Amino acid sequence: MTVWNPWRGCHKKSEGCKNCYIHRANARKGINTDIIYKTEEFYKPIAKDSKGNYKMKSGQTVYVCFNSDFFVKEADDWRCEVWNMMKTRHDLNFFFITKRIERFKMGLPPDYQDGYDNVTISISVENQLRANERIPILKELPIKHKAIAFQPLLEKIDISNLIDNSLEYVVVGGESGKGVRPLNYEWVLDIREQCMTKKVSFIFRQVGSIFIKDAVTYKIQKRYLCSQARDANINYNSKA
Repeated sequence: MTVWNPWRGCHKKSEGCKNCYIHRANARKGINTDIIYKTEEFYKPIAKDSKGNYKMKSGQTVYVCFNSDFFVKEADDWRCEVWNMMKTRHDLNFFFITKRIERFKMGLPPDYQDGYDNVTISISVENQLRANERIPILKELPIKHKAIAFQPLLEKIDISNLIDNSLEYVVVGGESGKGVRPLNYEWVLDIREQCMTKKVSFIFRQVGSIFIKDAVTYKIQKRYLCSQARDANINYNSKA
């Protein structure tokens, strides 16, 4: 897994941020996550070795800003350069998740036009309020590859009038760690059913550390969260 963090730091924005892994990890290290700063790996995708070859090998998926949000305000002056690097490295596939899709046009390069073929943008949605707020924005933007991550999923959400097959896939998952909010399996199945109706691929990424199924509450160790979701065998491929 190749990760590129051109900047670090983030501010909690909405309900899903309460137990953010970035803030928890930084707190253990005594780091203030609210300070946003450009990192030493800012130019990582275009860095070359002594022979003039890119160090980041062609064909990879690069996970961007997994210690921040791509559209955080403090990065507005840096973002255009990052977009340009993604365009230059058209042989790589870039992926990032955001809770700030409303800021999409901030720092957008003049030649962006209708989007880059090698960039996938997923919005993070945790409840009905944020679904109603973020999904319509995502659908209207010039992005070639769109997805939604309902993680952490905090309640039952009606997306029947919000999603369509312009979305490539939906991911669902629960929270992990201590003090987390529960994930109810009924909510997961409900989103799956809505995705199948609209022919949108569905991936059950992970159960929650507190997981409710058939009215029974389970406490799941972190190492089993993803495997238990896979064992449920409920993923749906709209292209199959």
